[in-house]
Amino acid sequence: MDLFEYQGKQYFARFGIPISKGGVADTVEEAVAQAEASGYPVVVKAQVKVGGRGKAGGVKLAADVDEVRTHAGNILGLDIKGHVVKRLWVEHASDIDKEYYASFTLDRSAKKHLGMLSAEGGVEIEEVAVTNPDAIALLHVDPVDGLSLEAAREWVDRANLDEPARAQAAELLVKLYTCYTEGDCDLAEINPLILTPEGKVHALDAKVTLDDNAAYRHPEWDDFAGSDVEDERETRAKERGLNYIGLEGSVGIIANGAALEVINSDPAVRSIFVNIFGGITRVDEVAKGVLEALDRVEISSPIVLRLDGTNAVAGREILADHLSDRLVAEPTMLDAARRAVALAGGKS
Repeated sequence: MDLFEYQGKQYFARFGIPISKGGVADTVEEAVAQAEASGYPVVVKAQVKVGGRGKAGGVKLAADVDEVRTHAGNILGLDIKGHVVKRLWVEHASDIDKEYYASFTLDRSAKKHLGMLSAEGGVEIEEVAVTNPDAIALLHVDPVDGLSLEAAREWVDRANLDEPARAQAAELLVKLYTCYTEGDCDLAEINPLILTPEGKVHALDAKVTLDDNAAYRHPEWDDFAGSDVEDERETRAKERGLNYIGLEGSVGIIANGAALEVINSDPAVRSIFVNIFGGITRVDEVAKGVLEALDRVEISSPIVLRLDGTNAVAGREILADHLSDRLVAEPTMLDAARRAVALAGGKS
């Protein structure tokens, strides 16, 4: 479950992570009240689960009540990449001396938690990874040992954070790790983590993804789930016990035949890429599932299959008599991806 920025900040605050003073507003008048409580100047921020808010006009600085009214009125109802803004977060505007990046997630291959820390914050970490990968200090944390303050201090030094920020940053990172682990997060990210001219370090943004498998431990998460109108496709998938994430683009990617009906309902999808690597689930059973789904659902887009793993030969044999220009099989994931892109009208 992805949280809105304001929910992520509230979640951080539970674990002692400092955030900017602010509050939630669903109307212009509520935005004014939150601005008055937070203290001018303030930032009025659209609450949508998608990037690019600033470029879309969803983040505005306001110096007084008139500017808050104007910006709140313009942002509420704004369509940002298909997400209509229904809620705002209004917070006291922070002066920024330096911007950093910090996050924790799971490195499944290493079977450890992975921390990423960089002195280059405020931009997408993927961009930093491409342009200056040495600027990202990685830290693998054994779940049994956890993250000590000493290890956090060494990590901060290795990331070359500015000296005035290091002690506070190390303490904050320990709190962020506690939030990530005890709070059952799949991702806990701060970008940017800022150093103010007064020498204070705190989270200026929050990106939090909660582990749905841990929901039984957190009845309070029900409040998060009820605060957002789900994508109709995601709702339909959830009713079937499936995970579905609606994204931009024209190639739908799925990992089992049961989701064909859901992805087929997406008008933006022009080809469907079924990418299966059978482990415990045998490929021949997957192939049967795909054919059963095709019998039940009239598919509007061509399907490209990549099947590999346990009983892959048997699975391909099952599909052989059913292949056509609308149902295509490719031997590798790369070949299948290229074909799916081509069938969707792109370049292979």
